Amino acid sequence: MASLMELKEIFRSADAVCFDVDSTVIREEGIDELAKFCGVGDAVAEMTRRAMGGTVTFKAALTARLGLIRPSYEQVQKLISDNPPQLTPGIRELVSRLHQRGVQVFLVSGGFQSIVEHVALQLNIPTANVFANRLKFYFNGEYAGFDETQPTAESGGKGKVISHLKEQFHFKKVVMIGDGATDMEACPPGDCFIGFGGNVVRKQVKEKAKWYITHFDELLKELEER
Repeated sequence: MASLMELKEIFRSADAVCFDVDSTVIREEGIDELAKFCGVGDAVAEMTRRAMGGTVTFKAALTARLGLIRPSYEQVQKLISDNPPQLTPGIRELVSRLHQRGVQVFLVSGGFQSIVEHVALQLNIPTANVFANRLKFYFNGEYAGFDETQPTAESGGKGKVISHLKEQFHFKKVVMIGDGATDMEACPPGDCFIGFGGNVVRKQVKEKAKWYITHFDELLKELEER
């Protein structure tokens, strides 16, 4: 197991950094915001808590929550325009600094492609670097399920994305940053996990992560020290 010093060195010399999105890059949980917007907030928030605690599989939790919300295409678009996701303080500067250093930045999320792409746009991350779940709609805009073939729809999906990135781009060192258990489980194949508790603290992540931060400034400082 790598020591904290070794993890910091991996971060400083990484080829690629993958960020979780909900409660990491943005302050809220996208699915909970969508549920509130569609009038089923409390029931879905409880399901999210159970999913984060690892008591049900990710896909089962996603299927159940979306079955309750049943968001239309119009509702998703209206959520993005009326209540756009709030970026976490410091993330814009951190992503910009990573880009300046020639590091590839990816958003790897169990959230929804349309919302995550909106976030990517604000951070100058190409949409090709977004891995998230795709909602499906009927021709009249009604909810038609989600694309179950996406790796991010599965438990362990974030690790599959990192394996794919390593194969495709021959990255030697990939860092995963996130607040949840699914982010921590992505290392290995990720080379370094950094737990993030700036928006919400997940007990098991805080206890198990060798490197745990509460503000992105801490990572900016690491990059300046080199």
